[in-house]
Amino acid sequence: MEPSLSPSITAALWSPETGIIDSHVLMQSLEKDIFDSSESHLVYSTRVVRVDPEKNGWAVQTVTTGSDESDVFLAKILINASGLSANLILNSLLPRDQRIPIYFAKGSYASYCGQNLKGISRLIYPCPDVGRQGASSFASLGTHLTLDLQGKIKFGPDIEWISPPDPTPDGEVEDYWRERLVPDDSPAKMREMHKAVTSYLPGVELDGLLADYVGVRPKLIPPGAGFQDFVLRTDYPVTFLGKDADSQRSPMITLLGIESPGLTSSLAIAEKVVHMLPHDLV
Repeated sequence: MEPSLSPSITAALWSPETGIIDSHVLMQSLEKDIFDSSESHLVYSTRVVRVDPEKNGWAVQTVTTGSDESDVFLAKILINASGLSANLILNSLLPRDQRIPIYFAKGSYASYCGQNLKGISRLIYPCPDVGRQGASSFASLGTHLTLDLQGKIKFGPDIEWISPPDPTPDGEVEDYWRERLVPDDSPAKMREMHKAVTSYLPGVELDGLLADYVGVRPKLIPPGAGFQDFVLRTDYPVTFLGKDADSQRSPMITLLGIESPGLTSSLAIAEKVVHMLPHDLV
């Protein structure tokens, strides 16, 4: 089925339903669904600066870029799906000893323009490199081959653990993230990716690899700590206010550790979140 694979490979799993999507078109489709609903609104360039539990919900304070004032509203239901920052809102409410750490793994992709991979028609994933610790060190899906909608080949992501500094008023943290999102086109990086992919596709040419783009994925466990699936956590105002709040009402659902394949799973995750909500509040 894929004759370019290394002859040392003796078996593989075939997933006929595995596919690809255009992430931008997906976002545009969801955006249109919101616009077409008379009861929904989209607010751009807006960040949450504070969340406080109230007796009957959550007071959410937001600031929109270009505005000198903040807005505050009461949410009966709060879905915290803020990606790399999802733990920050929750940690602002939790005691210090219960706060949830997030670890960050940078992943780089390389496009490929070589001549020796004719006829590739499927996404190809290598077996995870589990290392000496076995499954407990499983931290990445491996530097795999993916095809875009134009049939072009990309390899990635690899995994590079990073440790961002604590926030500072002078913007150093923003500079840190900008620098980490610049693709590394150094010869050393390309050789590293070439070594990874030629373990299962020996025909890949080093000169055909070109640094493409970079992403950062949030992880709930540090390097070498094993595998951790997505976490959908529910909290209620009563957790923080005690008897002064309605018990088991007005949930805040926090989505933690939504790394790859979070985008692919996004609609299924949304469906699960809806099933977690009180029916009379939806």
